[in-house]
Amino acid sequence: MLKVLQLIPTLDRSGAEKQMVLLAKGLPRDRFQVEAAALTRSGPLEAELAEAGVPVATIGKRFKVDPFALGRLTRFMKAGKFDVVQTWIFAANTYGRIAARRAKVPVVVTTEMAVDLWKGKIERAVDRRLATWCDRLVGNSRAVVDFYRGLGVPDDRLEMIYSGIADEPAPTVDRAAVLAELGFPADSILVLFAGRLAAQKRVGDLLKTLDLLQHIQPNLRTAIAGDGPLRAELETTAGHYDLVDKVRFLGHRNDVPRLMAAADLVALPSEYEGLPNVILEAMSLGKPVVATAAPGTTEVVVDGETGVLVPINDAPKMARAVRDLVRNPDQARAMGQAGRARVRAEFRADAMVAQFADLYERLAAARK
Repeated sequence: MLKVLQLIPTLDRSGAEKQMVLLAKGLPRDRFQVEAAALTRSGPLEAELAEAGVPVATIGKRFKVDPFALGRLTRFMKAGKFDVVQTWIFAANTYGRIAARRAKVPVVVTTEMAVDLWKGKIERAVDRRLATWCDRLVGNSRAVVDFYRGLGVPDDRLEMIYSGIADEPAPTVDRAAVLAELGFPADSILVLFAGRLAAQKRVGDLLKTLDLLQHIQPNLRTAIAGDGPLRAELETTAGHYDLVDKVRFLGHRNDVPRLMAAADLVALPSEYEGLPNVILEAMSLGKPVVATAAPGTTEVVVDGETGVLVPINDAPKMARAVRDLVRNPDQARAMGQAGRARVRAEFRADAMVAQFADLYERLAAARK
């Protein structure tokens, strides 16, 4: 039996965190003993791990460069005598690889979840330097793997494992109650965006789209679930577009599946992704999506079949795509059904878990 640690910056309800929890819960207990650690702080997903019997530690990193946290993490790994450490997202990938090397962990797997165009010279140099400090760098899409190959990560360190989503029944939702809770009329067409309010997601482009549509599709309403550094700026922009009564900024929500089940379509205007969890969730609930043709997104959304892909930073084309789906509910329904079928066939959580389990055991066997 292999003892496995999953290390991630926080346990918030975001895409990478959800994937880590799915993996930690799904690894077969007759083959793996699983623990988790939050590098910076915990979050709402800790309860889900605890319910599944996965112990969770919090390392308590406080600063961007925190040698004390690195020391605590190294001691934690040494004491835990882990056979495998898997790290997620830049901070945990950096601290985790250094600590695992110091703790002499036999197998280290680094997980990258996006085509990280935000990374500057320093971050890219760190990634290149630490690439050989892990046994595998796993990207959750071909686009992610190609990005890190382009940064100079050797091919023999790269692997691709698609993100997965659990095959669960859609929540039963009183749509009228959701609209009333949001303060929207009962006859509203509801668009949902769920994600971090940061530059990568280009939510300002979505607001431009809604501005173009507000007079030709006056019953359109939008819920924006999530928070981030651009929230105040985006709320101001919505006011300038006179969208205050038509857009709701909801902040962090623990009921995104409920909101999604009540929505008519899901929009994602990102500049880049990895394999967007929100799109997998939308398709699993049979919701059509309108998304930008961003790296990663194009591997899950089949244009014209499971949703509509539009160019990045093209509000007029996104507006046309939303308008056409809203005005053709039969087409929207067919796209939603095709999306559900595609997710169940290609992006299952159990397949993702099985591939990571096989990877751990292959790498551990090679170390013997």
